Amino acid sequence: MARVDVIMPQMGESIAEGTLSKWLKKVGDEIKRDEPIFEISTDKVDAEIPAPSAGVLAEIIVKEGETVAVQTVVARIETEKGAAVSASAPGSAPAADDGKPAAPAADGSEASTKGGSPATPQLEVTPANESSTHRPAAPAIAASHAGNGNSFEDRLRTKSSPLVRKIAAEHGVNIATLSGSGIAGRVTKRDILGFIESGAAAPTAGSGAGRLAGAHDLPLPTPWAGDTVEPMSKMRALISDHMVASRRTSAHVTSFIEIDFTRVARIRAKKRAEFEAATGQKLTYMPFIIKAVTDGIKAFPIMNSSVAGNSVIYRKQVNIGVAVALDWGLIVPVIKRADDLSLSGITRALNDLAARARAKKLSPEEVQEGTFTITNPGVFGSLMGTPIINQPQVAIMGVGAIEKRPKVLTGTDGEDTIAIRTCAYFSLSFDHRVIDGAVADQFLAFVKKTIESFPDAVL
Repeated sequence: MARVDVIMPQMGESIAEGTLSKWLKKVGDEIKRDEPIFEISTDKVDAEIPAPSAGVLAEIIVKEGETVAVQTVVARIETEKGAAVSASAPGSAPAADDGKPAAPAADGSEASTKGGSPATPQLEVTPANESSTHRPAAPAIAASHAGNGNSFEDRLRTKSSPLVRKIAAEHGVNIATLSGSGIAGRVTKRDILGFIESGAAAPTAGSGAGRLAGAHDLPLPTPWAGDTVEPMSKMRALISDHMVASRRTSAHVTSFIEIDFTRVARIRAKKRAEFEAATGQKLTYMPFIIKAVTDGIKAFPIMNSSVAGNSVIYRKQVNIGVAVALDWGLIVPVIKRADDLSLSGITRALNDLAARARAKKLSPEEVQEGTFTITNPGVFGSLMGTPIINQPQVAIMGVGAIEKRPKVLTGTDGEDTIAIRTCAYFSLSFDHRVIDGAVADQFLAFVKKTIESFPDAVL
């Protein structure tokens, strides 16, 4: 039988797992290619995932509410119409062995069926086109020098597969203290077994040095009579996790500046109807802001970097993430190569991504590889804020409410007058490990000057 694996996609470069929140199809349903078949939830996105092929949904492996590693097979589609459909219920084990060799695990290990603890098949597989013969040898595993488990990288290491975590727990090893060969330092089965066989010592899971980031140093609050207790959604829990990790990773500092949007407001008022008639797109302030930021990044490339240990990676691509508030959380779709787009192009890309984000229609690659983020709390009336950096980036800009204010202006004759101007406060949270305050303020001043001096022909 010709079957196609449906896998858990990676919805962000730092995301190691996702929660299958809802099945849109049931076993036996006919499916068209690219038709949504299930919904997933991560800290970055809630999205509908399309079918990779047309056919019949033959088997559901991962049930609703279950969290699995990226690249895990969650279902299988039978592409030969009329072929037998598996009787597996949602969340049941995969069908009997079809005679093919076991696929390599998502974390680089091989699923074990002989001796020791059996691997859970749906958590230890990779796409069919990945061959174990092409896997590079895993580097020797080493204990972390820091050993405090507080860095963003340490938290990613703990996102290893359930099998790896089980082996570590059985041997009293805290995987947060180890450097693995998987994506973002994830510890693989081969890594943990090699470390155990080497006889090296590592802090145990219960040691103070190995305490995971996010562990509570204070007692947890308890509900009082009449209180309502609701569990966090998967998206909210992961956002919480990553925000705490970001604060512990980057040395956060925030600067503020006031920007006069009066000129931009006049350009919008003058050309808005013509622009919307010609493009079918609404013209907001955000495209002007994004354009100014991309120009600023060219002048100050450190704003478009990432920190890798004692090295700084200067990103060549300028990919601007724009935070979009949803009823169920927050998502940051990314405008790729924004510096190559005109203001009209930025407008089209922004409106398209925002609309599809709210409709859960974003693809995984559209929330990945951001290099700088802009968030706009001002749309809700907030004057200013101190946003948390979106790792592994080094800066995030907050846009406050754009509103009319009385300002003191000095005329050509030197006389001061009171005038009504359209203004907003901008904030810039930056990583003080690599960005000095002077550079951050110069970047903000550049963005301010660009916005305040846009030419009429910018559109």
